[in-house]
Amino acid sequence: MPELKTETPHTAIAAEKASRDRRQRHQLRTFLPELVSLERMLAEAPPQVSSRVVERVEVAGLTLPLYRVDLGSRAADAPALLLVGGVHGLERIGSQVVMAWLQSLLSRLHWDDALRGLLDSVHITLLPILNPGGMYLNQRSNPNGVDLMRNAPITAQDRSAFLLGGQRLSPRLPWYTGRPEQGMEPENLALERVIGDLLPGRPFSVALDCHSGFGWQDQIWFPYAYRRRPMRRIASVMALKLTWEQAYPNHDYRFEPQSRHYLTHGDLWDYLYKQINKVSDGAFLPLTLEMGSWRWIRKRPRQLLRLDGLFNPQVPHRHQRVLRSHLTFIDFLLHAAASHHNWLPEGERESMLREAAIMHWYREPH
Repeated sequence: MPELKTETPHTAIAAEKASRDRRQRHQLRTFLPELVSLERMLAEAPPQVSSRVVERVEVAGLTLPLYRVDLGSRAADAPALLLVGGVHGLERIGSQVVMAWLQSLLSRLHWDDALRGLLDSVHITLLPILNPGGMYLNQRSNPNGVDLMRNAPITAQDRSAFLLGGQRLSPRLPWYTGRPEQGMEPENLALERVIGDLLPGRPFSVALDCHSGFGWQDQIWFPYAYRRRPMRRIASVMALKLTWEQAYPNHDYRFEPQSRHYLTHGDLWDYLYKQINKVSDGAFLPLTLEMGSWRWIRKRPRQLLRLDGLFNPQVPHRHQRVLRSHLTFIDFLLHAAASHHNWLPEGERESMLREAAIMHWYREPH
């Protein structure tokens, strides 16, 4: 009689774990391919690139990591570039743009001596997918139903747009701010920790948060969103805008304070900007890239039939065009950070540019 094979408890547990891991990897490839691509990219990255998990998010039986990626100078007083994507889970193109730039950078590190020299003088930090739970669920908010861009402890000083400016009625409605007594969501707390660890003590730092939204044109927004008066470093924003336009006069971006469009409660970058100003004398410029999705919809109206079609290009050649079209601006920000001493205004020039910025953005025409 043939001997029956028996499975030991340890073997059964290992088999069950392997089966569960396969199911989870299949779920991630299906619902969150951006995370799979990012982990593959980091596994193949050169040794000068470091990565770590700064938060973990539970959703649908999965534990999703929130990755921080660092490279460049380790000097505490080196200027810094911070890139953030995926704050809104529906806007996958934001994460994809950040990852496309990171992939380009990592590829160039193998052969580009000029890039290696540049990274000796500037630090780069990336949070490519800030809201992995929302992206997995294909929703704007995080798994708790909170809009991360409306979740900071800061209140609009004037009347905000109904619902759009942030609402506390229900997490089932868009733009839910969360309850103030509960504090900020874990994803935002992770970003706050990264900024608190990264930026104080640096002479200059710039952040770019990549989104997509309704509009015909790609826009660069800057604080404030909670008030219509200019930010403290408005002269530096004007100097950066002029420097960009002189170097790339045929660009297609529109620079504006977000308050020119609408006021919001709980704006994340308003809050973080004010927090950094309390502890650091260096210039910090938080920018938001709003990619205009109406152009994609106009060329393919049936995208309106899909929720993600409202915010992401669906046709492959348009998707590729978007991924490459913003690399130049991110490269510019990297060079601008490294060479901030050549364009950042001081003294009389700062006063002149501040007045120019106020005239350009904050004084209504007669």
